[in-house]
Amino acid sequence: MRTLTLIAAAALILAVPAQAKMPWVKKAQELGHAEIKDCKACHVGMAKKGGELNERGKFLEDMKAKKKAAEVDLAWLKDYKGK
Repeated sequence: MRTLTLIAAAALILAVPAQAKMPWVKKAQELGHAEIKDCKACHVGMAKKGGELNERGKFLEDMKAKKKAAEVDLAWLKDYKGK
């Protein structure tokens, strides 16, 4: 019984980070970016804080710095001219 509890707890712990930014994917799609299907639209490999970003992710981080914003605004994607 204890093993089953540990397995269930581990599954929950591992599932939470994978879903942490899924609302961002949904919001990007609502803004008309149907090509964005998952976190890999902006991240290389698994998305994690401080993880490597691809071209789109770097664009959003650059915009965040340029606008001195506290958080990335997905509306900036309208200005993204990459792939």
